[in-house]
Amino acid sequence: MENYHEVIEGKVSRGTGAKKEKFRDKRKAHIGRPPIKTRVGKEERKVVRVRGGNKKVKVKKAEFINVVVDGKTVKARIVRVIEGNNPDFTRQNIITKGALVEVEGLGKARVTSRPGQDGVINGVLVKE
Repeated sequence: MENYHEVIEGKVSRGTGAKKEKFRDKRKAHIGRPPIKTRVGKEERKVVRVRGGNKKVKVKKAEFINVVVDGKTVKARIVRVIEGNNPDFTRQNIITKGALVEVEGLGKARVTSRPGQDGVINGVLVKE
């Protein structure tokens, strides 16, 4: 079971000296997955089956962003990541929610969607 570890909080033993039992076993519903780090590049997506048989589209690589400019949505090409959640993400051109990206012909845009979960990259133009 990937990314799932249950830790017994507090005391490990009871007052009598007996060892505390786990509340329950691990469940499939509690499994996590490693995050998809969306990079700038030729479009690439991954479709994953999630709980309830639903599907979630994850963006692996993205070339375009939907930017809101004066109430209208414009599809524009991403040049690079200017500012990310941490310096490593910026250096590797990894796009996350809240990242500041350079957009071809428009300037800078702030990402408002979650690329690893939404399957699309949306953003708003940042006035300088």
